[in-house]
Amino acid sequence: MAFSGAALGQNELPVDKKATSETVHLYNNLKKLRTKGFLFGHQDDLAYGVQWKYVPGRSDIKDVTGDYPALYGWELGRLELDHPMNLDSVPFQTMKKFITEAYTRGGVITISWHLNNPLSGGSAWQPEPGTVASVLPGGQKHDLYKSWLDKVADFMLGLKGSRGEYIPVIFRPFHELNGDWFWWGGKNCTPEEIKQLYRFTVTYLRDQKNIHHILYAFNTDRFPSKQVYLERYPGDDWVDIIGFDIYQGNNIIKNEDFVKEFDRELTTIEELAREKNKIPALTEFGFNGLPDSTWWTKVFLKTLDAHHVAYVLAWRNAGFVSSTHTEIFVPYKGQVSANDFVDFYNSDKTIFQKDITLEKIYQ
Repeated sequence: MAFSGAALGQNELPVDKKATSETVHLYNNLKKLRTKGFLFGHQDDLAYGVQWKYVPGRSDIKDVTGDYPALYGWELGRLELDHPMNLDSVPFQTMKKFITEAYTRGGVITISWHLNNPLSGGSAWQPEPGTVASVLPGGQKHDLYKSWLDKVADFMLGLKGSRGEYIPVIFRPFHELNGDWFWWGGKNCTPEEIKQLYRFTVTYLRDQKNIHHILYAFNTDRFPSKQVYLERYPGDDWVDIIGFDIYQGNNIIKNEDFVKEFDRELTTIEELAREKNKIPALTEFGFNGLPDSTWWTKVFLKTLDAHHVAYVLAWRNAGFVSSTHTEIFVPYKGQVSANDFVDFYNSDKTIFQKDITLEKIYQ
């Protein structure tokens, strides 16, 4: 059921003016909670961790802290192809159960979509010149793209709570759109093309599919300036949450270098959030392998302590992918940064599941 602003008292409405009451409350509570701290999130937290998969009630974060994250990230890639599981091998039906479970506890859901390349048939990471133009209205793949959005809509409409209400979702399409690695990003399309695609996607889901339980998140990868950040921004009428992704490692290895850039980009995001009345967030982050035993408190929290973002999302713990490659972005029990993560968890600034449950964020 959609509520008007008057019916919800002083609550502001998100960009979808027909948003459900639960979605409006989530939107407003995310804004308010920023003064208290930030929600901590983890991708695929309930599905698997280091050396385990699909153990009911388990979570690497819970193994370390005794608590779940407040925010749960999920991924829809391959849904458009009618695959039973996503590109990270999580079955979509199982994902729905995890989403319902987290929502019932009062947790928050965010969903990304690494959709395949509709023009070439390759993955999201296989750019093809003209792909974005091909899915815009009038393009040769526009009908195919709409059929893919229909499948996303069906998934979203299948997310319901115990009273039959729709479960609010923070949807993060076309993420890291300033980078060249996805078909929708960087040099692979013009700024105007990706703006049109973002607006069309919101319009289609909201107005054609009548989905009103989504908050829309816009995010770039690392960025050098406000001007670069806004280059592909679709406009204030299309975005509820603004964020960015940043990873330590590769060409930003030293803690002092990471802190300097992280602090600068957080400052810019907060300035933009104030100017545009949006919710600022760290939409993805990580330091693969977590080799620094005090990284959580001495680097990550120390930097965030001077800022006010609504949430942060750590990437997934795929574990020991091969003999030479690991994907570990939160500690597991016994990991070198686990004790420091407990101190991070106990900080007044961090919000995990037990905290967010008490906030009744959907009311």
